[in-house]
Amino acid sequence: MYRLYTDALNIGYGEQLIVKDLSIQIPDKQITTIIGSNGCGKSTLLKAITRIISQSSGNVVLDGKNILKENTKQLARKMAILPQSPESTGGLTVGELVSYGRFPYQSGFGRLTRRDQEMIDWALEVTGIIDFKYRHVDALSGGQRQRVWIAMALAQETEIIFLDEPTTYLDMAHQLEVLELLQRLNKEEERTIIMVLHDLNQAARFADYIIALKDGEIVKSGDCETIMQPDVLRDVFQIDAEIGRDPRTNRPICLTYNLLKGEKQNEKVDSTAYFNARTY
Repeated sequence: MYRLYTDALNIGYGEQLIVKDLSIQIPDKQITTIIGSNGCGKSTLLKAITRIISQSSGNVVLDGKNILKENTKQLARKMAILPQSPESTGGLTVGELVSYGRFPYQSGFGRLTRRDQEMIDWALEVTGIIDFKYRHVDALSGGQRQRVWIAMALAQETEIIFLDEPTTYLDMAHQLEVLELLQRLNKEEERTIIMVLHDLNQAARFADYIIALKDGEIVKSGDCETIMQPDVLRDVFQIDAEIGRDPRTNRPICLTYNLLKGEKQNEKVDSTAYFNARTY
């Protein structure tokens, strides 16, 4: 029994369908990563599941209820989302921004209760930014700012967290920092994490379950061993990939790849013609 799933989901803009007849199940208390080429519907799917946009047809079901019929504040107590490009912080301090995560629990004049303050400080502690509580968010580094947004999602006190490309615009060290934080939250806090990632090796390293999309449809879903296969990556990304093993995790990684466009799929070229995939 899955806590969160979609049934025959269609999502479009105008008459153009972006996601087509999609039925997926999200494993509870695991890290699920959605991969696919640009424009395949990854972000659109996340927005529909979190009710940011409406679907054309089909259902998104959480705890046995259609999310379209769920009270907004009640839904916000169950799931949080970190968008790809968070809005400007407008001169807010770290503590002020993280306090926004307590909105689903506020009433009346929206004053913070002792419980709210405890959750804000806990979120700051868990993400390692408690020392920045009174600093302006705009003064922080990219990796630190991303931690602040994650802290806000944690302060929302939800068991499910969605993240749309949480490593975008971050350097290699900060990407790893953010992903290790999410992994720790999953293992230690049993948070269900669903995120969109572009980097195949990051997906293989951190995800328990991967959903590979192409043109709004599922090509394959399963663990990293199932997805990190040359035939799957050929279908999803139009690349000829060489798969190896990460010496630290023993998980599959994309060692190198060649574009298939304009070439025979069985043609082999010297490895210097390949693009190196990022590994960590």
